[in-house]
Amino acid sequence: MRSKRIAAVITSMILSLAASGCGTSTSETASHESSSMTTAEKTPETKPASQSSENTSLISRRKRNSESPMGDAGTWTIFVYLCGSDLEVNFGSASADLTEMINSSANDKVKYVVQTGGAASWEMDISSDASERFVIQNGKCERVYSGPDVDMGSSDVLADFLKWGISEYPAANMGLILWDHGSGSINGACFDDNHGGNCLLLKDIDAALYSVYDQMTEPFEFIGFDACLMSTAETAAVMATHARYFIGSQDIEPGSGWNYKNIGDYLAQNPECTGAELGKVVVDSFYSDCAEIGREDGATLAVIDLSKIDTFTEAFDKYAKDVYELTESGADFSPVARNINRADNFGGNNRSSGFTNMVDIGGIIAAGKDISPNSDPALKALNDCVIYMKNGSDHTEASGLSVYYPLQIRGSQELAIFKDIALSSYYLGLVDKVAYGQVNGGIDDYDNSGMLDMFSNDWSSDQYSESGGFLEYAESHYDEWNYADNYTPGTGETNITFDSAPDFDENGDYSFVLSQNCIDEVDHIEGGIFVYDEGGQFAFELGSSGEVYGDYETGAFTGTFDGYWFALPDGQFLPAYIQEYCDGYDIYTAPILLNGEQTNLRFAYFYGIEDQNIEIIDVWDGVDENGSVARSGSELRSGDKIVPLYYTYILDPDIDIEDGFIDGDEYTYTDDTQITFNELDDSEYLYCFYVYDIYGNYDMTDFVKFTIAGDMIRYEKFE
Repeated sequence: MRSKRIAAVITSMILSLAASGCGTSTSETASHESSSMTTAEKTPETKPASQSSENTSLISRRKRNSESPMGDAGTWTIFVYLCGSDLEVNFGSASADLTEMINSSANDKVKYVVQTGGAASWEMDISSDASERFVIQNGKCERVYSGPDVDMGSSDVLADFLKWGISEYPAANMGLILWDHGSGSINGACFDDNHGGNCLLLKDIDAALYSVYDQMTEPFEFIGFDACLMSTAETAAVMATHARYFIGSQDIEPGSGWNYKNIGDYLAQNPECTGAELGKVVVDSFYSDCAEIGREDGATLAVIDLSKIDTFTEAFDKYAKDVYELTESGADFSPVARNINRADNFGGNNRSSGFTNMVDIGGIIAAGKDISPNSDPALKALNDCVIYMKNGSDHTEASGLSVYYPLQIRGSQELAIFKDIALSSYYLGLVDKVAYGQVNGGIDDYDNSGMLDMFSNDWSSDQYSESGGFLEYAESHYDEWNYADNYTPGTGETNITFDSAPDFDENGDYSFVLSQNCIDEVDHIEGGIFVYDEGGQFAFELGSSGEVYGDYETGAFTGTFDGYWFALPDGQFLPAYIQEYCDGYDIYTAPILLNGEQTNLRFAYFYGIEDQNIEIIDVWDGVDENGSVARSGSELRSGDKIVPLYYTYILDPDIDIEDGFIDGDEYTYTDDTQITFNELDDSEYLYCFYVYDIYGNYDMTDFVKFTIAGDMIRYEKFE
């Protein structure tokens, strides 16, 4: 069961930060008590990894002829690219992690070298109007550089930091951590709030790392992202040229992130360790800290052996070829598509939180087990790459790496970006087909075989450094995805038709029968629940129910609804949308205003429990307009003002309002507040079917009216 503990306030981690400061002073030591609690854990493999001695036939990757350490044995430099953003402004999270570095027992052989920027204000003595660099060791933090403000979302800025840092502070073992928000394979990480939310795409990071390739005589021992959603196959493939190990999270992280005191303490005591051994410490301490604040259920963190990524990529390509050729042959792709849509995914991916399109790559490979003999070899190769991981109960099936899959595309730009980070020509072709089907209602007669020829899995050079940045390169070189220009998620066509349109059957049930020629393209069906004004001008949505029963062989479905919904203590019913299906419970998001600011209330609904079967998790901002994904949210505090936000549908075209949100009533949160699952009030409501296709679009059927009177629910036509 989900932990009952409420998350500790993040700012409690940074008491007396202002006193500790980053200058030349020594700070008092503050320890993290931790306990190991895990639901899904993989045993580590701690032998040192080396760069692959032989490229696979699929991969072209630059490789040094020989490798030698850049410092004395047992020395470590960990470079931290600290883009503070709103995490620092609102919670002091960056300052808290700097304080952990200061309070660690890192000695003369171990140092953190940090660049700061990207935040409008700092808890510590750090300028928000300058680019500053600090060296932290032996309990001291020394400011060694302060210069003009720079854009932390620029590849050139990361490159300049690395060139300077490696020249000034080389070591036998060097690590790089990129710290901030993350958004997965498409939008990358490090969103600079002082420069319009500009961020580092994967190829921007690649270009920066290539800028120091010739300056280094061996790879980084590890590269990690203390950021959400960055443990992706595409990220690992980029990092494989530049590091031995990779550390990242598939899902959102709490604002506190990694435990830098434990990292420094471990290195001081074990200077000869490998990146794999250090990675285990990072994962274990992260998970323990999550458990201390009641966030372990959603935690994910993994260590990847990058020397094995190319072998996995080749195995994945063979699997992707089987699935792609299934779509080319005219065979039924729907079972694979349905399985992919049910695979674990990360970062929201629903209407209220927004879409990241990050799906577990192990789930995608397992989705085609029945049609591909290459599924099991690809899963084995994936398992070989992921040498250590811990997942909470929300993600017991997560494999350690995600991959881009267009659950809901947001336009042609993300497809253009994806083309040059894709692992496989066949997977690129499959993604393109799914995206095309999303916009156009199917892939019949769509031939994209030419896309396979333009694919190159060449990681051997930085071809974007002279182009003004990777995004400009992608936009100027590819127009294959103009079918998705200005596409709005969920507005694509579908091929859904009915042999018997939705209507009342002889038993009075609201039902329909799908046409036989479209059953294969139907993914799932939900029932939409709406409240409407008595004048019939507009309706607002409570959410959708899975209480729709039917047969995918015959196409016959019937909607049922038991009349219960989620409610606040004042009787208001919450709008609620599924975020994750877990083992024994589901996680929902409810769009709300919290003290006047739009966000999402997240809660878990447990099956088969009579009392207190709903637990509030947090409030979480989801995905913003720049694609940045908020870290796991904040706890509610007594006195907070909650206003539910309901999506509206205009029923009367003559009224002068637009589709959007309608506000509920204000409710004041107390420490005793509990969401309940209540009977709807005796009244009239509206119901419709949402019929989703395998590409992520849906058709919304006409409304019918249902009336609740006591224990009775009666359906009738809505005029």
